[in-house]
This record gives sequence, structure tokens and C-alpha cells, in this order.
Amino acid sequence: MRFLRNYLDKIKPNFEEGGKLQAFQSVFEGFESFLFVPNKTSESGVHIHAAIDSKWTMSIVVIALIPCLLFGMFNTGYQHYLSIGENPGIGATFLYGFLSVLPIVIVSYAVGLGIEFTVAQWKGHEIQEGFLVSGMLIPLIVPVDTPLWMIALATAFAVVFAKEVFGGTGYNIWNVALIARAFLFFAYPSKMSGEQVFVRTGSAFGIGNGEIADAFSGATPLGQIGSASTSVQITDTLGNPLNNWDLFWGLIPGSIGETSKFCILIGAILLLATGIANWRTMFSVFAGGILTVLFFNAIGSTPAMQVNPLEQILLGGFTFGAVFMATDPVTSPRTQTGKYIFGLAVGMFAIMIRVLNPGYPEGMMLAILFMNSFAPLIDHYVVEANIRKRMKRVKK
Repeated sequence: MRFLRNYLDKIKPNFEEGGKLQAFQSVFEGFESFLFVPNKTSESGVHIHAAIDSKWTMSIVVIALIPCLLFGMFNTGYQHYLSIGENPGIGATFLYGFLSVLPIVIVSYAVGLGIEFTVAQWKGHEIQEGFLVSGMLIPLIVPVDTPLWMIALATAFAVVFAKEVFGGTGYNIWNVALIARAFLFFAYPSKMSGEQVFVRTGSAFGIGNGEIADAFSGATPLGQIGSASTSVQITDTLGNPLNNWDLFWGLIPGSIGETSKFCILIGAILLLATGIANWRTMFSVFAGGILTVLFFNAIGSTPAMQVNPLEQILLGGFTFGAVFMATDPVTSPRTQTGKYIFGLAVGMFAIMIRVLNPGYPEGMMLAILFMNSFAPLIDHYVVEANIRKRMKRVKK
């Protein structure tokens, strides 16, 4: 690493003002700050100097997502071989999933970082680390069979219209990764909610089999519940019944990184232990969801209304959204009270959309994006309420 540091110091003058490559100063600084901790510090206008910077924060979130990514790769291979009735072993299963998911990750980062580098260079700004997390989240919340050109288009749309037009990292109103998923859902619904999109059916770089078993359905557990007219026993791709432990470990059809609640729990522990995610938001999302489920259990008679709270938490992307999406510090409220309000509303709306809209059995994506829009308003009223409370105290 010392050699690399010396090499960067040697070529750095070429990228500084007056150097022959000064037009690429932002690109050079972006790579340098990615490899090494910057030695620049604020000289004025700050209250506290701390070791926690945006790169450290983003790196912790990416590390927290790694278990979901690795399990998602394995589950991709597992669902493929399950659908064709084969069991080639753990190594071959993971390899198939790895080769299926890796191109999605590459496309997500290549397109997103390419746009951010271009915009930073055009504006003469430093390159921010914000897309390090979004670039990982996008592959984890989409079906594995989503065409790569759609991933590229959705990523470009999200980065440009949900982030850069608002001023870049730290200024976006909506979660960038969820905007990419929303774009895919509304622009190409058949690729996001079809029967077979959650299980990769073709080969991956010559590995795997393109044949599909006759019993293959491919519908996710939430999809099975949403389309049922009577009580339903959720099953895997071959019709075998699934229990709560199956939902917890995650060997079920679903988006790449959302199926294993065990891996999500590992990520949640890391985020809470490091203080990156706020427990108030995370706790409130689960509380709002559970209370809403209990309400529907008491008044409803449809299969979706009768799903118990534990199953609702284990199904779909509810847990993933509560841990990694709703806790986004940029698009959620800053005030402590606001975090409770925001989280409760997200959990409530997610379950309401699931239960009351059979055509869209998920709900977490829309719930978070909807409440992202109200996060500044929540903070405003919380602050105003606190001011009025203090003013009354002064008058007394």
C-alpha cells in the first residue's frame, strides 16, 4: 500500500490546477479518497471533528449487505436447480448464482458510478461515496432474471432524476435504489411481477440447465397469498409447503437479497452496533406493521388479512426495507420524534398496500417512497411543536 501511496503522490500534480490532466481532477480525487482516507480537514464552520466520514459510513453499510448478497447468489442457484429437479452440490449451486448475479452488480455500479463521475467532472465537484450503497442495493431488490439493459436504464433514471437533479448525495428526497425498482415496476411490470421472474430459468455462462419442470410455478409466497381467494398454504417452486423457518432462512423465491431474514438480521446488528442506522426508525417500522396486521386479523376474512404478524414480517421485502431502506439517513426524518412517526407510517402503509391491493402483494417499496416525500414535513412540524412547547415554558 505504501508503494501505491507514493505512486499517487507522484502523479497527483498532473491532476491539480495547472497540470496537464487537470480536467480529470474530480476523477483522480474520487479514486484517491476511495483507496485512502483523505488527509484534508475542515478549518472552519464545524462544531465537532470526528473520524466518522461518509466513506466510512457507506463502507459499513456495504459490509452489512454482503451476507444478503452472498446468500442471494446461493439462493439463485438453489431455486434454479430446484425447479429442474437437480442437486449438483453447494459449490456448483453457488457458482451458478454467482455468475447470474455478478453481471447485475457490475452493470449497477458501472452505470451509476459512470454518471456520478461524469456529473462531478462536469460541475467540477468532488465525487461523493453515496452510490457505493445504492449500487449494491439495486441488485439486491430486483428479480434475478431482470434483463441487464433494464437494470442499466433504471439505474440511470434513478441516479439522474432522483439524485443529481436535487444536488447529489445528501440532497435527494427519495431513496435512489427504490426509485430504480419503482421505475422497473411501472415501466416493465411483466418483468417484475410475473410467475417466473423470481427464478432464473436459463443457463449462466454455460452453467445450469434451461429446462423447466412441469410443476414449476415461480410465484413468490406473497404472490400466492395475493392471488388466493381462499386460505392458502404457501409453497416453494415445486409445490412443497413452506413454514416460518423456511421463510426465516430464505430458501424461497424472491428478489435477490430480500429472502434471508437471518442475513438481514446480521446486517441489522452491524448497523445498530456501529450507530449507522437509528433503532427508533427500525423499531417503529416493525411496530407499525405488526399493529396493522393485528387490526386486519381482527376485522378481515380474506387470506391476505388473515396472515399472522410473524409471517407478514417474514414475507417479501418488509424486513429488508425496515433495516436497509427506511433507515436511510438522507431520506428519513432527522428529529428523534420524527423517526418514530416515519417508521410507524411506513410499517402501516406497507401492510395496508399488501392486504388491500391484490394486484400488488408487496407494498414496502411504495410505503417508503411515499413517506420519503413527507420526511421534511414531519421534521418541520416536530420542530415547530418543540418551539411552541419551549415558548409556553418561557412565558410561565
